[in-house]
Amino acid sequence: MINKSKHKLVLFSLIFLWSSACKIPAITGKKEQTATPASYISSLDSTNSAAIKWKSYFKDPNLIALIDTALKNNQELNITLQEIEMSKNEVMARKGEYLPFLRLGAGAAAVKAGKYTWDGISEEDLKNNPDKGRKYIGEFMGGGIFSWELDLWKKLRNAKKAAAMRYLSSIEGKNFMVTNIIAEIAGSYYELIALDNMLAIVNQNIEIQSNALRVVKLEKEAAKVSQLAVNRFEAQLLYTNNLQYEIKQNIVETENKINFLVGRFPQPIQRNSAAFNNPVSDPIFTGVPSQLLGNRPDIRQAELELAASKLDVQSAKANFYPSIGLRAGLGFEGYNPLYLIKPASIFYSLGSDLVAPLINKNAIKATYLNANAKQIQSVYNYERSILNAQIEVVNQLSQIENYTKSFETKSKEVEILTQSIDISNDLFRFARADYIEVLLTQREALDSKIDLIEIKLKQMVGKVNVYRALGGGWN
Repeated sequence: MINKSKHKLVLFSLIFLWSSACKIPAITGKKEQTATPASYISSLDSTNSAAIKWKSYFKDPNLIALIDTALKNNQELNITLQEIEMSKNEVMARKGEYLPFLRLGAGAAAVKAGKYTWDGISEEDLKNNPDKGRKYIGEFMGGGIFSWELDLWKKLRNAKKAAAMRYLSSIEGKNFMVTNIIAEIAGSYYELIALDNMLAIVNQNIEIQSNALRVVKLEKEAAKVSQLAVNRFEAQLLYTNNLQYEIKQNIVETENKINFLVGRFPQPIQRNSAAFNNPVSDPIFTGVPSQLLGNRPDIRQAELELAASKLDVQSAKANFYPSIGLRAGLGFEGYNPLYLIKPASIFYSLGSDLVAPLINKNAIKATYLNANAKQIQSVYNYERSILNAQIEVVNQLSQIENYTKSFETKSKEVEILTQSIDISNDLFRFARADYIEVLLTQREALDSKIDLIEIKLKQMVGKVNVYRALGGGWN
């Protein structure tokens, strides 16, 4: 009766220890918010420019050729492709962990048992009866070993699914990089042809100011103006001449920026600078903000990372539960290799393990709590990517609208100042305007033309950026 009570006490103690071993710390999770505004503006039209292929969105054949080359040769993109391969291999590794393991092995050894062991043979025995045993005994073995951890709590399968999610996430990361590379090349290409147009305007003004300087020198010879007027006109010409060198340097740097993105050594960039003056007339269709969740690769990447982090929490949670493993072995064993082919040398083993954490579970707790913290972090990152995408689209739409209006206003200013150059020159010849007015008019006209080009560039880059912000380019 006493023995039965002891057995019950031991059983209850084991059950209590087991239940305490499986106790899981409480955590605070967070649910992601995916709500977006109904529209960017008043329109609810779902037509979206992000659905347009980039080869149709960009019309310039030189630009298309550059992007095509970059998508093959860009080093950063190729590095990312190798990271995708590593993520794919990680899925393979995680999948292998929950499948059975079967290993083949062979071994050979020389064994001498100690004198005072159960298997030892004393020296006296060997002297009295040499045939009784040998001082050194060989040990040879060959066979297969089977092991398998039963994934009852889906710890290993969740780890595999998390790796698969991260593999898909790496693909979306590559898509986002493609979108950014396309946008960066297009923006740099437009900047390059804008610099070409700036240089052309500076050269035109150099010619205009050179003619004005010749006129002033003739006026000075006729004693109509002083040397001061000649100096001022000559200084203005030198100032304009100096502008071209800075523009030429910017052209070289922009060309090489494109060459770097394309993945080639410095060389001239083929381009159509005259295309810069074409009007930006193609309409932009923004669709509705909810489409960003499907179009933007960075949002989908954050979503997949969030899904993977949730699976990590489940996998870490399973560490608190008992793990069950099966093991088995089958092969041949003998002290002489000649005996390995005999049926009597066959050995086998079969066993199982049931293991649960009991004392000092700090490492398991820390892994579980960290997995939960990373899951909450992934929620915030996902929400941030949605918010950032929404703001980017609104900013770029505003940029296109405002710089379109600014371009119209600045164009009128350039037209008026260009006319003023001829008017001021005529008035100067008839002594109805002094040389300061002529110089000031030339400087203002030059500055306004350069400003107009910069506004046009911002307008064109805005068109590129809104396409990227909507999630276009990667497909």
